[in-house]
Amino acid sequence: MTATVHIIGAGLAGLSAALKLSARGRRVIVHEATAFAGGRCRSYHDASVGMTIDNGNHLLLSGNRAALDYLRSIGAAHRLIGPPTAEFPFVDLASGERWTLRFNDGRLPFWVFDPNRRVPGTRAFDYLPLARLLWAPPGKAVGEVIACDGVLYRRLVEPLLLAALNIDPPQGSARLAAAIIRETLATGGRACRPLIAREGLGSTLIEPALVHLQQRGATVRMEHQLRGLRFGAERVETLDFGSETIALGADDAVILTVPPYVAASLVPGLDVPTEFRAIVNAHFRIEPPAGQPPIFGVLNGVVQWLFAFPGRLSVTISAGDRLIDGPREELAKAIWNEVARVTGLPAALPPWQIVRERRATFSATPAQDAKRPGPATGWRNLILAGDWTDTGLPATIEGAIRSGNRAAEIIAKLQ
Repeated sequence: MTATVHIIGAGLAGLSAALKLSARGRRVIVHEATAFAGGRCRSYHDASVGMTIDNGNHLLLSGNRAALDYLRSIGAAHRLIGPPTAEFPFVDLASGERWTLRFNDGRLPFWVFDPNRRVPGTRAFDYLPLARLLWAPPGKAVGEVIACDGVLYRRLVEPLLLAALNIDPPQGSARLAAAIIRETLATGGRACRPLIAREGLGSTLIEPALVHLQQRGATVRMEHQLRGLRFGAERVETLDFGSETIALGADDAVILTVPPYVAASLVPGLDVPTEFRAIVNAHFRIEPPAGQPPIFGVLNGVVQWLFAFPGRLSVTISAGDRLIDGPREELAKAIWNEVARVTGLPAALPPWQIVRERRATFSATPAQDAKRPGPATGWRNLILAGDWTDTGLPATIEGAIRSGNRAAEIIAKLQ
């Protein structure tokens, strides 16, 4: 085919769209404003710790079907690791208690009837109110649908939704919370097995995708920032890159996968989320102790999730706006103090790096969720993608990849 699809942005939404279209034989050009692909999902060498680290820690689950299909398509599914069953170890820093949450594989939640599998201090009856989220009325916040207190909330619901929504759960969209529960707890343990990229996000999700695109003849242009779009009555007619303009042919199309605030500056009248939440990640160059689980939940501390990689321990703190502007070294010391308590490692601070992303995700409130646009625009050859578009999920890897797949399907039907 002679028509070209221009994909603006080489994050996971853009890469997934490019892979789908190039597999169909479409001519694809990916334009990336920065010097690296992957967006928030990337790896880089950091001088402070003297090793390659991830920009942030991203957890996948075995039920993330789009993400796993994406990895299989680029030959990288084997680079994810995790326990053979759905297990999540936790520690409560306030009480010192440790336990492991163990889901059974089937849809019927037998695990809630087993004191050795469920959250300690809870009864099977405590889990029934969670079903209210699945039928929550539109526009409601989590705190308007379920009681955000009690042992089950503090030890399971809060850490699950905080990680997924990146917002204090009572303020979060019940619609998005329901989507998470529907695709995890309500589906059973087969969908809940935790998976992490042991060798790093870049070598797992990004670099193999770029190799596949190159092999299929797709073009990826780095440091090629779109400055503007020129519109006709029904279609985008020209891409303006500042020093270069590209006139679009009659059958050419554009998939815009840039952040929402960039998209709003490029597309007239586009309504997008305007509020954001931060994520803080900390990386420590130190060998994890023998037997350290790949992922560990931490309650009643600054740390929320602890990840173990070869030669490195990493921490993720969602809804981290309160930690954005404080002294970095004080934050590193506070985080490491908790990591040392969890792991039994020495209290001396190892080489470290703090990565703070002020606008990591859109704010997953009902009001901001309602601002998320669908893929279609007022111009037939311009399609939107990205985890901030209306995927039905929060801003996640799975949502980003689904949006790219959806955009590719729409483009494929245009011709």
